[in-house]
Amino acid sequence: MYTVVGKPGSRTMRAIWMLEELGEPYEIVVAGPHSEEVRKGNPGGKMPALWDDGAVIHDSVAICTYLADKHGKLTAKAGTPLRAKQDALMQFTVDEIEGALWTAAKNSFIHPEEFRSADIRKTCDYEFGKAMATLAEHLEGKSFLTGEDFTIADLILGHCGGWAQMAEFAIPAGPISDYFARVRGRDAFKRAVKRGKEAEAAAAAA
Repeated sequence: MYTVVGKPGSRTMRAIWMLEELGEPYEIVVAGPHSEEVRKGNPGGKMPALWDDGAVIHDSVAICTYLADKHGKLTAKAGTPLRAKQDALMQFTVDEIEGALWTAAKNSFIHPEEFRSADIRKTCDYEFGKAMATLAEHLEGKSFLTGEDFTIADLILGHCGGWAQMAEFAIPAGPISDYFARVRGRDAFKRAVKRGKEAEAAAAAA
């Protein structure tokens, strides 16, 4: 059984969601960044970490890729043009969309106050808007990023969509908002959210 370590309200949700999509058994150890539990899997202290029979994988994208490759689901075959496209779109998501979200978060509540830039949000909004315009082109005529099949690229992007909404970034109405609703409306995502909330409630009561 897999063990996911981190806080479900963070990028840890990606690992939980992925395991729900796969239908694999897992447990959640609720632990914050830089905690002893997290640092066992990642000396940098960032969440999440995934334990698999003694092996540990960190970074949410690496975890999702590892699980997809291991189980042969939600991913194109390695060494194919479709896999290269999938990887490129996932990198676009991390660089252009998550980059803006993460920079805004670091400068609003993560960095110590003396290292925050109050003006950076304007730049982040601009970068996010540009990324949304590019995303609209990638999605044109498709249900998901690479076509009609949901992949880990959609899982990572779908998580970013929820993050953007919570952080009050402007998500364009129409095909993009419809895409995020479609991805985050999946049964596996709903189960993941429920499992995450249950784990957090249990940890708070312990």
